[in-house]
Amino acid sequence: MGQPRSERGLGIALVAAAAIAWSTAPFFTRLLPFDPWTILFWRGLFGGSLITVLLVLMQGPGALRQLVVPGRGGLLVASLSAVGMISFIPALQMTDVMNVAVLIATQPFVAAALAWLWLGESATWRTLIASLVAFSGVVITVGGIRAGADIGGVALSCLMVLAISAMTVVVRRHRETSMVAAAALSNFIGSIVSLPFAHDIAHVGGLAILAMFGCLQVALGLTFYMLGSRLLPSGQASLIATLETPLMAFWIWVGFGEVPAVHALIGGALVIGAVVADIAGDARSRL
Repeated sequence: MGQPRSERGLGIALVAAAAIAWSTAPFFTRLLPFDPWTILFWRGLFGGSLITVLLVLMQGPGALRQLVVPGRGGLLVASLSAVGMISFIPALQMTDVMNVAVLIATQPFVAAALAWLWLGESATWRTLIASLVAFSGVVITVGGIRAGADIGGVALSCLMVLAISAMTVVVRRHRETSMVAAAALSNFIGSIVSLPFAHDIAHVGGLAILAMFGCLQVALGLTFYMLGSRLLPSGQASLIATLETPLMAFWIWVGFGEVPAVHALIGGALVIGAVVADIAGDARSRL
């Protein structure tokens, strides 16, 4: 039997909400004049704490045991998520935001390839074509990677894409595992790993911004994605998450008055159009 339409629709809505939350990362990063490890420590602490509260509200106090004994699937998801988060902030600080964004746009292809190799899950031609259109839109938006882009930032972006793509497939594979607990655990792992490298975390200012960064961008984004991606094919979940790319430019415009160039608007329209077309096509095929 096919997947219920309501379940599929919920997955689409949750992943879209995750993309919106994740897209605010460059906005918060610009507001915080700290080293990446300090940001990662506090962001993970605040994010993990809020997700833990959500876990208890959703599943009761007994769910806290899943943080200590997450199971193989939960531990793998938490570890991959932590690698992705730890790579992301340094990448944003080491190279241009849009260079990171264009690499994020390759995630649907990477996730689809991993899902095919591991789960035998083939993406539809509609999703593959939509992914190509979305990728072309991102290329137009960023104008390609600058020749002088820092190789470290690009390498970290590639690592992030691989980790998040693998996480998406593992979430799909272990649907019975509490992914909310895994999301909380990943944040705490990120904070623990960052602690030895963070500079003067005890006297850092801007805790309110760090709290918003952790709670809004990380906690809500990761929770929505963990819950939503288990309801969708890996390639489609990653395609919808590509909405993060044009929205990055939107938040920079809102927060800092940097008006997107015409090519960025055209590219963003292609990304949004590709995602909407794929979702609409999926809905028609299920009527």
